[in-house]
Amino acid sequence: MLDITEQIINNKSGVPTGIPCFCTANEWVLRSILQYAKEHQAPVVIEATCNQVNQDGGYTGMNATDFRDWTETLATEYGVSPDDIILGGDHLGPNPWRHLPPTEAMEKAEVLVKGYATAGFRKIHLDASMACKGEETPSFELVAQRAARLCKIAEHHSPHSDELFYIIGTEVPIPGGETDDMDELAVTRVECLHETIDTHRHAFEREGLSNVWAKIASVVTQPGVDFSHTAVHRYEPEKASALSAAVSNFENISFEAHSTDYQPTDALTELVNDHFFFLKVGPELTFRMREAIFSLTHIEDILIPARKRSGLIKAIDQAMNENPEHWTPYYRGDSDEVNQLRHFSYSDRIRYYWTVPVVKKAIETLFSNLSNTKLPKTIVSQYFRAIDFDSHNMTADQLVASHIALCIRRYYKACGYS
Repeated sequence: MLDITEQIINNKSGVPTGIPCFCTANEWVLRSILQYAKEHQAPVVIEATCNQVNQDGGYTGMNATDFRDWTETLATEYGVSPDDIILGGDHLGPNPWRHLPPTEAMEKAEVLVKGYATAGFRKIHLDASMACKGEETPSFELVAQRAARLCKIAEHHSPHSDELFYIIGTEVPIPGGETDDMDELAVTRVECLHETIDTHRHAFEREGLSNVWAKIASVVTQPGVDFSHTAVHRYEPEKASALSAAVSNFENISFEAHSTDYQPTDALTELVNDHFFFLKVGPELTFRMREAIFSLTHIEDILIPARKRSGLIKAIDQAMNENPEHWTPYYRGDSDEVNQLRHFSYSDRIRYYWTVPVVKKAIETLFSNLSNTKLPKTIVSQYFRAIDFDSHNMTADQLVASHIALCIRRYYKACGYS
């Protein structure tokens, strides 16, 4: 079993090592991660967010136990032991219920954390930073107090509490809050890092959790990275140098970086070198999946008669029009601009629609069509240019997995895994 504490100590002593954290509930992506991990004997951290997976089902329809069971079933298929997978819960707190008064929202958050802990999730991100109905932005002290309260729940209900480790703090924007305005993007100030850690330590002490403080593995901070629908804000190490140096004051604590998707690989490496031990990635994984499946539809257009084609793009548009809640709050512009964003934006709101029945049926037709047809190497090469010429005898499924692995591979590379 991977010793996170030892790895963090190594990182802080100058060893360029980190851990990719794959935040996804997409089956294609999970299969690609597990296949890659098995082939390369790499550690696996798979995370679910509070909005994806919760006691109400989230947008996946799964609670934490469902997600664990499903992930373990997939892992077994690829010969990966469930014991070698670290499951994480991201932004565990009142976020899904912040429309409720604070007392009710926190009660819901407690049930959420209990579910994740009981299901055996080991990596717990305690995030009570969001304002609930009728309150101002919570103070550092209130956020820490609520986080400590949730930590106590996790400690009490985990079947293996000695294996738990915690992430504290949050980043801007809140989950799902992508925006095209990154002008105000700023690196976390050192004073805020100190205040986050100090208030959480004191809150843990007040809750009788002093012995748990050693399990705090990382603090989420903003190193100056983010992405919008159409742009990526690249990491600039010199702007985060003071923040990077400040973490040396805290024994065994590193940083966790969110929204690292689409950063150049050398920027990811720089983040790891600057003690951002955990690199979170989510939308980039499904963005790569979407690229691959869209490419397959182009191949289908060439090889399959019109009357037999899947009509996948049309099915996706139908699903997005019938259920617009996952994209209308985010995309702005005229109809042409919005249509382009719906398909191609970095924020990848299309990821919410792959399991809609009409889309699933179209995908099944697409892969059925291509599995019954020889895929000429010259046509595959046109749409999957990252694949070597001697690797073109791939099935449609393998092409998708290989394309998703473009993301997976570079995260492991940045974290020191060859």
